[in-house]
Amino acid sequence: MGVRIVIDEREKGSRVPELLRGLGASIEFSLLAVGDYIVSSQTAIERKTISDLISSIYDGRLFLQCNDLIQYYSKPLIVIEGNALLQGPEQYQYSQTRDDDSRESYIEQMPLIFDALAKVALEFRIPIIPAPTPECTSRILMVVANLVRMEGSPDGPLLRRIRKQNPLYIQQLSVLSSLPGVGDKTAMRMLKKFNTPIRTLTASVAELSMIAGLGTNRAIRIRRLLDYSSSTKDAQNEIQKTLGDTD
Repeated sequence: MGVRIVIDEREKGSRVPELLRGLGASIEFSLLAVGDYIVSSQTAIERKTISDLISSIYDGRLFLQCNDLIQYYSKPLIVIEGNALLQGPEQYQYSQTRDDDSRESYIEQMPLIFDALAKVALEFRIPIIPAPTPECTSRILMVVANLVRMEGSPDGPLLRRIRKQNPLYIQQLSVLSSLPGVGDKTAMRMLKKFNTPIRTLTASVAELSMIAGLGTNRAIRIRRLLDYSSSTKDAQNEIQKTLGDTD
């Protein structure tokens, strides 16, 4: 039996599905809730172009997608397609208008991109594979699919019933991620424990410190920030000075 790959319908616009077919894969399309390519009951692959990677970092989708991947698949992967991360910013025009500032804009994004990728690898423990072209992406997918078969991956349906997160959840995570020392994964743990942002924001130091990866010191910093009053004269002068500096 050949390699079978289920592909998200939104990938039809890319060249990868036809390339996979040309390599001998049996493909079928479905509207996937998690991942872009499913090669086994354990392995889903999220494919990202450079532009999609950057936009998903800014709108918060990347870490939510990672959270979904590890929740439903024990061996997920992310494939990043494009030359930019491999050959430098001169290979990629970030600005859709392709103006003179596009290269500089991309260079400015590099620290943010690498920070996000480090979180994906270290916090979510999802391997990241670079692929310069769609041809490389298709071959990577075939290799992964064949490896899964050789390892004797447990039988099971490639497709499963998955309930996507409510868009409000993304906004809730954004609110909590703005707290000092709180990353996306910690924000997810906070919501899991307290259910709503308001309950999180009113939690005591002791309650906050019980969140895995937060600790007492960061809990104190958070509580101090939330309880800080700007009603004192010194605080008002501080705020006025800051606003004046930005004028």
